[in-house]
Parts: sequence; structure tokens; C-alpha cells
Amino acid sequence: MRLSRLAAPLCVALAACACAPGTSEQDGRTLTVFAAASLTEVFGGLGERFEEEHPGVTVEFSFAGSSALAEQLVRGASADVFASADTATMDRVVDGVGVSLGPEVFARNTLQIAVPPDNPAGVGSLDDLAADGVAVVLCAEEVPCGAASRTVLEAAGVAVEPVSWEEDVKAALTRVRLGEADAALVYRTDVLSAGGGVLGVDFPESGEAVNDYAIGVVDGGPEPGLAAEWIALVASPEGEKVLTDAGFVLP
Repeated sequence: MRLSRLAAPLCVALAACACAPGTSEQDGRTLTVFAAASLTEVFGGLGERFEEEHPGVTVEFSFAGSSALAEQLVRGASADVFASADTATMDRVVDGVGVSLGPEVFARNTLQIAVPPDNPAGVGSLDDLAADGVAVVLCAEEVPCGAASRTVLEAAGVAVEPVSWEEDVKAALTRVRLGEADAALVYRTDVLSAGGGVLGVDFPESGEAVNDYAIGVVDGGPEPGLAAEWIALVASPEGEKVLTDAGFVLP
């Protein structure tokens, strides 16, 4: 079932749902969204749109590695929406906290090798990541981009000793942008968001680890109605266009 079909019925059913934007009842309300770091640009833009359509409402984001956000939620952090870069991490939140709407897959992403614009190490394939003298950074294995990296490296039979394990995909990308690493395995969307700051190198094994992004309304969040409307925006034609323009693939 599509997200856009799920959001509207729930919004009607929830007594606390304020589905009509622009009313004085929305003044001072806050929608809290926990989202994977790779959604920073997409959700940031949609947040501006949401606030325009809901005068008086503020959207507050917490962007980080999905596993770190899930741990915060399980330990009692308050949020209205959780968007994870994989379904396994979303399952932790479903089991530990509960999700009242969803979870549903709303986007897919694959890995690329990010290298500096001049590609000083001459990286052109996964095999090159194992070459002597190539400084590689990877996401920590507990976060989705790290798990995906492990999958593609194992599929290719390539053993890499990274110079560092980063807490999320944005941190890994930053090491390359700053010239502190020769290469990093990151999402295709993050390479695109970096503009000319990095180059993306495709590799055939990327198809071995396609990440399904899942979204849901967190049980016990203070704004379930607004959360349902946020999910409806993400699943709308406008939201889908923003996602595909950023390099995501729709499920």
C-alpha cells in the first residue's frame, strides 16, 4: 500500500489531527522528525514547504545515522516521525517503541565511491580501494551505509582496512571533501548533494546492496496529526519529485 493512501485515513481518524493548515490552533506547534543523515537536503527542503503550508508550525529535524536515532527513540527520546535508511533499523523502532502509521518504504538508494575531484589515488573500482596507500573511510557497520558497504565489499571479494569508521554517511563524505581521504563508500544521493565537491565512481556490485528507506509515525509522539501530514507530503507527487531530483529511486 502506498504511503499517500495511508496518511489521509489516519489523519481523519486521529482526534488530535489538525488537518486544516493556517488555523490559529497551529501556532507554536512543533513537528519533530528524526531522519537518516542522507535525507538532510531532501527533508530540509520539504520542511520549508511544510512550514509554509502550516503557518505557526515549526519542523525540527534530528539528522544522524539511523542506528543512533533508533537507539535514542528506544531509550525514550520524543519524536513524531522516524525515517530510516534501511528497514532493519526501522524494525528496531517498531519493536521497541511502536509505529502507528507505517512503516512503509518510500525511497531507495545505492552506493557510489566518492573521490576528490582530481581523484589523486586513481580510484576506478572497488578493487582499487584495497590498493596500498589508498586512504579509505567507511561508515560504521552498525549504520545502514556501513552495512551496505560491508555487503558490496564481500560480494566483490575485496578486503578494505579503512583509515576511519564514520558515524554516518555525511561524516564519511566530509572526510573526502576535506581531502582527508582518497575515497569513501557513500550513497549516490550524497555525491549529488556535494555538487562539484566530490566525484562519484560507479561499480557493478552496488546492486548487491540497495537500501530501502522506511518512514513511520512514532507511537507516543506529541503531534501524530502533523506527523501523518508530513508523511503525506513525502509521498505526494511534490515529495516524490524532490526525492528523484536528489537521486533517490521510488519503490
